[in-house]
Amino acid sequence: MVDSTKHQGMRRHLVEQLRNKGITDERVLSVIAQIPRHLFMDSGFESHAYQDKAFPIAAEQTISQPYTVAFQSQLLEVKPNHNVLEIGTGSGYQTAVLTLLEAVVFSIERQHKLYRYSMRQLPKLGYRPKKLVFGDGYKGLPDHAPFDRILVTAGAKEVPKPLLEQLAIGGRLVIPVGTGTQEMILFVRKSAKEFEKQTHGTFRFVPMLEDKN
Repeated sequence: MVDSTKHQGMRRHLVEQLRNKGITDERVLSVIAQIPRHLFMDSGFESHAYQDKAFPIAAEQTISQPYTVAFQSQLLEVKPNHNVLEIGTGSGYQTAVLTLLEAVVFSIERQHKLYRYSMRQLPKLGYRPKKLVFGDGYKGLPDHAPFDRILVTAGAKEVPKPLLEQLAIGGRLVIPVGTGTQEMILFVRKSAKEFEKQTHGTFRFVPMLEDKN
């Protein structure tokens, strides 16, 4: 598959949809306009790739709908050179968004099939996160902490304490919490022990998996 002028036109239309739905961060919209979402999906979905919908990917997971990607990215307020931890690499689409926002991206994926896929696909398309890890997102990456931003792209039953601990003071954690449907929660770390919590509506994600071993 290639990234044709037709695909680019479809992305421009998608960006206008996202703007009409309330996405105001022009950096986020610009990045979404650049990334060929169809190249992160099964070729059978190519003609639907720029609809504002989630679609199945491998390992019974999904690629999030563009609005969700844009909404989480906007909440995160990524600045260039921020150390960002992403929980749930998936197909790598959100990883590509963070990379184009000029973050230093560390990403963890629990499904080995998706980990292998993103390890191949992201560099092939020119996106180079700092580190991709096959592991348990509930544990974070303590060896690389603290992180300026942490983004969770799966529904957590509760907020993992290690992620709060690995957030830098002044940092932001965006995480959907709940079963069935999730509440989008933003935590801002104010001090070593103090966090500001904000809720930002309901969404639906696949469950965040924990390694019980």
